[in-house]
Amino acid sequence: MATPSKDEQFVKLHDLIIGSTNVSDFLTELSTVAAATLSESAGTHIECGVTLRRRKRSTTVAGSSERARELDALEQDLGQGPCLTALESMSFVVLPDVETDTRWPEYRKVLAENGCRSVLGVPLALDQNQSAALNFFANQPGVFSEAVISRAEGFADLAGRALRLALRIADAQNLAEDLSAAMQNRTTIDLACGVIMAQNRCSQDEAIALLTKASSHRNQKLRDLAAEVLARVSDGAVNTHFEP
Repeated sequence: MATPSKDEQFVKLHDLIIGSTNVSDFLTELSTVAAATLSESAGTHIECGVTLRRRKRSTTVAGSSERARELDALEQDLGQGPCLTALESMSFVVLPDVETDTRWPEYRKVLAENGCRSVLGVPLALDQNQSAALNFFANQPGVFSEAVISRAEGFADLAGRALRLALRIADAQNLAEDLSAAMQNRTTIDLACGVIMAQNRCSQDEAIALLTKASSHRNQKLRDLAAEVLARVSDGAVNTHFEP
């Protein structure tokens, strides 16, 4: 079977972005494609985990299999391993054999207990506020030859570009949702102020002051209190209990 060209691989990753509903789903699909790509190159079954770190957000871990996801997550918990070292150095890191290598003793024990004999960590180029890496796992030692590593780095270059695009789209969607929510909250507050103005024959500034004061006294969010005012009117309440 012919090896897919870089253009074909990027188109496939682009299709994953379009077909994913969120970043977590995209990472899962990305790890699946990564695992298949290296399995083909190495001629043996390889699993893949992926770690994404974003500033002021929790770390996201996904995998091509449950074992890959768990091994990746355990590496994060232990704070040691090829993937973390790859993230720090921004270069690939190989653990050729968990039985003979002396690095990361706690993580090597976890790998051995789960039947994993060799690991390859490859970073993805993002930006200063976020970082990611692919963690490849194999059941045999010595799987990650120079040719396989080269294939992994080539894939990581494309995957990094695709992930940057996916994150930008996700950020744009989140911003749009935040703006929509803010507009809905503003509308709710404005309508509540209108009710208070009508019932108390006061100005808009006085109405918002009454609403804000009541929100503070009740330790209740302004939008929630405004929604409560509208609910009372909808239920036929004669007075909202606000006084000028």
